[in-house]
Amino acid sequence: MNPPNFRTLDLNLLRVFDEVMAERSLTRAARNLSLTQPAVSNALRRLRETLGDELVQRSGQGVAPTPRAVAIWPAVREALQRLQESLVPNEFVPGDATSTFVLAMADATAAELIPGLVDILENEAPGVSIRVVPLTTRDPRRLLDEESADLAVGYFPPVLADLTARAQAGEPVAFSHLRLYDGEYVCVMRTGHPMASGPLTLNRFCAARHMLVSFSGRPFGFIDESLASLGRKRQVVLTVNQFFTAGRVVANSNLLTVLPRHFVRVTGIAEQLVLRPLPFDVAPVHVDAVWHRRSEQLSAHMWLRQAVSRAAEKAFAV
Repeated sequence: MNPPNFRTLDLNLLRVFDEVMAERSLTRAARNLSLTQPAVSNALRRLRETLGDELVQRSGQGVAPTPRAVAIWPAVREALQRLQESLVPNEFVPGDATSTFVLAMADATAAELIPGLVDILENEAPGVSIRVVPLTTRDPRRLLDEESADLAVGYFPPVLADLTARAQAGEPVAFSHLRLYDGEYVCVMRTGHPMASGPLTLNRFCAARHMLVSFSGRPFGFIDESLASLGRKRQVVLTVNQFFTAGRVVANSNLLTVLPRHFVRVTGIAEQLVLRPLPFDVAPVHVDAVWHRRSEQLSAHMWLRQAVSRAAEKAFAV
């Protein structure tokens, strides 16, 4: 079969395809596009003939995409959104906007950024709403690709390394990122803990009982990876998914944990905790905002990124 001729392709067919993929229903797609269902079916037929693929198949009350449809949809959706933004720009006016943005981040990150972000909303965009959802992964790309969040904020070193490698190899990169602030991880224990005085050696650290903060619930984190590179390991007896929970538990037990130094000051119980440098080298904490590039030029998203960046600057202003 000859490859499709893009010069003769009716771009309206791609709009129909995008809506069907988003809704997984010809009926709902037709309603959203103000078309009849036969018109949607006819558009899909023409696109099938052009691309040489069924694209969607009936499944229950809706339709299910073929692998080819799944593969091309992100590029089609991004191209349509960029075209719409270019031809019919919808300038975001913070003072008049009633948008809702979804941010994915850990509780420690939210504790640092949200107070400043709320201040920006109250003064500049009183009609805008923010929803913060838990960050349950160290790789937020699927979350952003599925549009479950507008922005993910956190510590994502493997993700950024992968994006950089792809860009250097000349591969298309679907995500962008912005460094918000840097920090470091420290060992945290309660005041009066037996290890709160004297040197915190590697042997003492590994011999202690530990609590791990793990978004995924996996009882092995980057601290354990660093120890493994030294041929050592620690005893993790408790795993939680929130930094605030870790702070409370440590303040009332003999467990040790590892937390971002900057987070301890906003726990409300800093006076109950002792911070000690880790007895081995750990890479600095780089907290980044990551987003899908389909949102790159949207004025609303640009404002959101700037607001989050300003909130970070305010939180860490000396």
